[in-house]
Amino acid sequence: MTTELRPLRESDWDTWFDTLDVVFGGVPDTPERRAWWRTVTEVPRDIAVWDGDAIVGTTGAFSFGLTVPGGAEVATAGVTTVGVLPTHRRRGALRSMMRHQLADVHERGEALAALTATEPAIYGRFGYGAATQELRMSVDTVRLAAPALPGVDDVRLRLVDPVAGLAACERVYERLVPTRPGMLARRPGWERQGVLDPEAERHGAGHLQCVLAEVDGEVRGYARYAVKPDWDQAGPRGVVQLRQLDALDPVVHAALWRHLFGIDLTASVVTRSRPVDEPLLHLVPDQRRLDAGVREALFLRPVEVGAALAARTYQAPVDVVLEVADAFCPWNAGRWRLSGDAKGASCERTTDPAELALSVRELGSAYLGGFALSALAGAGRVRELRPGALAAASLAFGSDPAPWLPHGF
Repeated sequence: MTTELRPLRESDWDTWFDTLDVVFGGVPDTPERRAWWRTVTEVPRDIAVWDGDAIVGTTGAFSFGLTVPGGAEVATAGVTTVGVLPTHRRRGALRSMMRHQLADVHERGEALAALTATEPAIYGRFGYGAATQELRMSVDTVRLAAPALPGVDDVRLRLVDPVAGLAACERVYERLVPTRPGMLARRPGWERQGVLDPEAERHGAGHLQCVLAEVDGEVRGYARYAVKPDWDQAGPRGVVQLRQLDALDPVVHAALWRHLFGIDLTASVVTRSRPVDEPLLHLVPDQRRLDAGVREALFLRPVEVGAALAARTYQAPVDVVLEVADAFCPWNAGRWRLSGDAKGASCERTTDPAELALSVRELGSAYLGGFALSALAGAGRVRELRPGALAAASLAFGSDPAPWLPHGF
């Protein structure tokens, strides 16, 4: 059998998405979620592998802006919907889609490609490195006192319909995008992802709720959550399932967490994705009661090494020659001189002797400041060729605040 790779046509979308459902276990998305996917899909960026008249492989991309250290927004391809039918694996379909896609990203002039991985081990060979982590918590709200800061009593909290409050929440989110690496500037339609609430996906929880936090009439934060009731012999043990919480200042942040702690008939707040520098860690007297853990979230690869490294700033002065290996995007391979500081940077081709050697995968991991070059060197993935180069570059690549991806795609 022979296969053919070609861009998707509008008329092929339903068949393409049906194939994706099979790849991910055969359980179809709810009609509500599928309809939303259709509205945000950029069909010209989608790819299918065909075997005769059947689609056997899928991938696509979204057009995002990714905040990088220093606050700049860098054009980024959000790689998504990657899958191959089990009947057609190990035949090169995935490799051909990845190669075609990265060539297209290169031609579009997007400096970065990013994805969230259901199976992270797959993507390292295509140059994607883990770039951010997310904090997962199950907060014991019985044994922990509710967070408090001076001024929280002046924050007005108001429950609203999540859809009715969408515009106010999105204004808060948009103000936060430039403040943290890893945040996404989204195309229209993406704001609705946060209020999707199909009943089939609730798994015993109630409907989605939204609370707005106002100061002097201005919405300065919000939280979206659902409550899953539960009881044991001692009484109510309900769980608050936190989906999103954004705040423009520490007082509003504390007020929103205090609200979540105080919801009747509940004993815990569970969240799957918060930044690793979540302030709640320091608002409670006993972090162990947060039952916190981290895992990787965003995977990143520079598609244009020079443009990507020049687009961010560096928290300490850096002047280093990097020897970059990139077999999949050969236009990146070779030596690059990176010079920069907190005001800006340049990254140009050079014939000077290399001082650090790494692949584009490690560059992706270090790019947002989520993983230190020194830690990668400790794993044998970065080699220091000039004494002192590693420590200086590792410090420069760091980020405060920590990078964080606010939602999947």
